[in-house]
Amino acid sequence: MRHLASGQESGLLLVIGLMVLGLFLAAPVRQRSAQVVLREGDTLRDVAGGFEVRAGGSAPQTYRARDGWTKDEVVRSYPAGTTCRPDATGLVVTRPGRDPVRLEGAWIAETGPDGAVSARQVRLVQNLRFNTFFNTDNLLSVLTSATYYAIMAVGITGVIVMGGIDLSVGSIYCLAAVVGAMMLRAMGVQGGALTGTPGWLVVPLTFAVCAGVGAACGLANGLGTVLLRVHPFIITLGTMSIFRGLAYLFSDGESVTGFPPQIGAGFVRASVPSPFGPVEVVPLVLTLVVTVLGAVLFSRTVFGRRTYAIGGNETAAKYAGVPVGRIKVWLFVLCGAAAGLAALIQLGRYGAADSTAGRGDELRVIASAVVGGASLAGGRGSAVGAVLGAVIIALISNATIILDVPPSWTDVVLGMTIVVAVVVDQTKQRLARARA
Repeated sequence: MRHLASGQESGLLLVIGLMVLGLFLAAPVRQRSAQVVLREGDTLRDVAGGFEVRAGGSAPQTYRARDGWTKDEVVRSYPAGTTCRPDATGLVVTRPGRDPVRLEGAWIAETGPDGAVSARQVRLVQNLRFNTFFNTDNLLSVLTSATYYAIMAVGITGVIVMGGIDLSVGSIYCLAAVVGAMMLRAMGVQGGALTGTPGWLVVPLTFAVCAGVGAACGLANGLGTVLLRVHPFIITLGTMSIFRGLAYLFSDGESVTGFPPQIGAGFVRASVPSPFGPVEVVPLVLTLVVTVLGAVLFSRTVFGRRTYAIGGNETAAKYAGVPVGRIKVWLFVLCGAAAGLAALIQLGRYGAADSTAGRGDELRVIASAVVGGASLAGGRGSAVGAVLGAVIIALISNATIILDVPPSWTDVVLGMTIVVAVVVDQTKQRLARARA
């Protein structure tokens, strides 16, 4: 806790707080309407401060006026001799000598003493003003979208800390999603090669395939960097195209769908009730687990200390007996596995994958790590900072939507964010050297 209070993470928390406050003040306030339509057999009566509705034999439901509920009644009158017949979508009204007219919705027909017909529709309408940013739905959406970037940012932070870079992380995410989707389609479509797979195996198999594909891609990056002695920038720039090209070849350029329900509604989209409404907890829990594992790995293990040593001075680390090549390969493998886990979440949420998935996400992932305190020069960075950086990036993306900024400006802002973060980091290093 002392480290959080005095380190980089406390500054990131302050930035997030200021961004939330600024977006709350700047976001437009709009009106949202919801309605409850009374159906035939329902009863409505006024009560103190609102309305009470009893639907059939169910328990009464009270709608309070203080919550913005008002009563709206629509009445349409027709001459004597009119007939009204309810159907699946509303009420069919036939007037003498006229073609039938359908009234969509829940209408109740009544015939008066003079034979005239009135069709009544009673509705309870709720008119609420809400802040387009600071509302439960939007905030939960920001947190959920941040989980993709956060998981991959934790993985790439290790690579950046040891002085490398991985430009292929978005393509690894794409290839893992496509391969995982092809396996899920084989399990979910009648006649597929894996049809009949026990439901309890769907999630573990998907996890193994997505993380395995991601780890294999990371292994290729690591071996290419170490064995060929080529800078990671060049290796991952090439594999970025290779992995995405493989995803296109495997999927024939089409969207892969047809998944069994266990991976979507049964796992990733499974929600729990809360005071704020249903919350999808699996992406948040997976992000928390990855963050904790990353924090322990980098700060409490020999592997983590060696990673920082390589980033600080690779030559000195070699003379100190650190197996530099092996550590680099493992860091790329972990980065790829994290991208595969993010692909698992994508498959469960959207139920589809194609060769365009994750395009441009390498910018957001690297931005998350850099904004979170990882130095592109190596030697500094943390898993917690990467997650907080992902939240900041998600807030920036959400702000462009809330404030009606053209989508093309999002990448401009993200690029400027990376530049500013690097300039601030280098300025801090120069000041630290000057004080020393």
